[in-house]
Amino acid sequence: MELLITPQGAIRCLYEETLPLAELGPLTIQRGSHVEPTSQGEWTADLSPVGGPLLGPFPLRTDALRAEVDWLLSHWLLPTSRLCQESTS
Repeated sequence: MELLITPQGAIRCLYEETLPLAELGPLTIQRGSHVEPTSQGEWTADLSPVGGPLLGPFPLRTDALRAEVDWLLSHWLLPTSRLCQESTS
C-alpha cells in the first residue's frame, strides 16, 4: 500500500484495509472513480471524480478495475509534477 503525505500533512492513498488508516487521524474517504457496465456488456472506469478520463470499454470488469488502479497510481497518487504544483499553489 502506497501512502502519499503532502507537505501540508494530508495523507492520500488508494483505500485498502492493509493498514488501520484511522490510527493516522480522522479519515475523509472519497470515491476516485466509478467502474460501471456499458449497455453492450463491457466495462468502463470513469475517473472524473479525480479529474481523470473515461477508460475502456473493457471486456471484463477485472480489466476495468486493473486499469482504474493503474491510472490512479500513475496519475493521481504519485505524480511528481502535480505534487510540485500543489505545494507551490
